[in-house]
Amino acid sequence: MKYRALHSWDVKPEEARQLQNELRTQVIQTDQFGTINTVAGVDIGLKKDTAIASVVVLSFPELQVVDSVVTQSPVRFPYIPGLLSFREIPPLLTAFAQLQTIPDLVIVDGQGIAHPRRFGLASHLGLILDKPTIGCAKSRLWGRYKEPDAEQGAYTYLTDKAEVIGAAVRTRTNVRVVYVSIGHRISLDSARTWTLACCQGYRLPETTRHAHNAASGKTPRITHT
Repeated sequence: MKYRALHSWDVKPEEARQLQNELRTQVIQTDQFGTINTVAGVDIGLKKDTAIASVVVLSFPELQVVDSVVTQSPVRFPYIPGLLSFREIPPLLTAFAQLQTIPDLVIVDGQGIAHPRRFGLASHLGLILDKPTIGCAKSRLWGRYKEPDAEQGAYTYLTDKAEVIGAAVRTRTNVRVVYVSIGHRISLDSARTWTLACCQGYRLPETTRHAHNAASGKTPRITHT
């Protein structure tokens, strides 16, 4: 799978923040995609100074694994809150480059525009891949919200002052919410709808679950169609 080289990854933290402020203006917050037949999940595991990057592609709506790549790369950027994409995207791109199946949609275990500079991991990755991406995070990085109702599918908006930057979504009745936000080339309503459509009885979407398992050394069973 090909991707765009938008900038150098050999940057200092202040340069990284400047890049986020520049690139965020290119994020498309409306639906710009066709039929979704495949959805991908990504994850990064760490072993000392090595990043274990996984990309798993699932069919939709069956949510069966059709392609999976796991790679190992050195970690070259420090852990700094708000700059996670500069640490994780280079290893992920190594994995994406080896995919045989190009996904129609990517769901990222991280933030999209629900970020202090409106340019989290999902937005950054979406811009580089030029693919619709969704941020579906387990924890909140930025913004405030009211707890939604307990039923599956309930949600409230995540806001920063008067700006809506995401949604707190209940993907399963009586479990903790996930934080859904626009990554790139998708609206918030569609991001929420697709996240729920990719859940099968668990808090996290199947994309995230399979990618996490792959990064942890559990080889997914690929279904050939």
